[in-house]
Amino acid sequence: MTSTAIRFGVWAPVHGPRAALNDPDEPFDASWEHNQAVILEAEQLGFHSTLIAQHTVNPHLPDHDQLETWTAAAALAALTRRIEIIAAVKPFIFHPVFLAKMALQIENISKGRFGINLINAWNRIEFEKAGIPFGEHDARYEYGREWISVVSRLIAGESVTHRGQHFSITDYKLTPRDLHRARPLIYIGGESEPARSLAADHGDVWFINGQPLADVTALIADLRRRPRQGAPLRFGLSAFVIARATESEAHDAYARLVDLAAQDADVHALQRRNADPKTVMFQTMAKSVRVGTNGGTAAGLVGSYDQVSERILAFHKAGIELFMLQFQPLRAEMRRFAAEVVPRVRAAGQVAASPALSTV
Repeated sequence: MTSTAIRFGVWAPVHGPRAALNDPDEPFDASWEHNQAVILEAEQLGFHSTLIAQHTVNPHLPDHDQLETWTAAAALAALTRRIEIIAAVKPFIFHPVFLAKMALQIENISKGRFGINLINAWNRIEFEKAGIPFGEHDARYEYGREWISVVSRLIAGESVTHRGQHFSITDYKLTPRDLHRARPLIYIGGESEPARSLAADHGDVWFINGQPLADVTALIADLRRRPRQGAPLRFGLSAFVIARATESEAHDAYARLVDLAAQDADVHALQRRNADPKTVMFQTMAKSVRVGTNGGTAAGLVGSYDQVSERILAFHKAGIELFMLQFQPLRAEMRRFAAEVVPRVRAAGQVAASPALSTV
């Protein structure tokens, strides 16, 4: 059981809606203006974090817009005051020295509200069209392990000399260092064995894709059994929320999104063709009908306000600290969640009082 207060986050709409791409209540919009408005409102509503996914081209509709992660993170760091900004990164695209420099800059712009989300990548076409080798799944994690070992030392202010399989770095030190804490937080995504091992060794928080409580409990138990240096690993969960006054209303809203998502069958087929078949996320998602990405509604946060609140508390009891949430239509449902669900969870004394981060 965790004693850490619950934090709520929201996925930034960097490549459009998360559940259905042809929703009359949520027209496609991946613009900077839309993302800025969403995150500023999320901060005002009391959300603690936002996650900015990292793609160079839109993974759903290759001819549609895709917001760039790290420039957006820097801009949001300057515009916001309380919300944590987590930027995803695929190690093959950025040399660790220069990524670490960007991370420190954004950390200091935000005054200590920045996090790095290391992901392994699944969309091979994004790499191949750029002429970047898309290695085998476990080999990509080995690369990521060496990559984050360099980044974590640089963002902690060390002078780094490193001789490895992929990088050769001599007496490199970045200034100014982190002016607000030891270093930015490191979030690790992925549920394969290499991902779990990497999270245990190098992560501060492990992101789990949406799935039933029993499966999440087993995943957390596995990570807690593993040897680890430093502070205990913390846990986050991705989930799509559909909360209404009654369970019946919630399931009607769910059915609407399922029907709309069915119109995206050709998009889903394209994703499967472009995805690494060893990516555990897609294997998990194939187990159930769901809406949303990264497990979506498989976490079961569909129901009445009371039911959704109770399920959040059950996940928290199992060890989840940060709930990274998806909604559609995004802004209207964020408001509903903040008005109806958060007060119910707060009444149990479990919500962080205001957007605030633990230091590492």
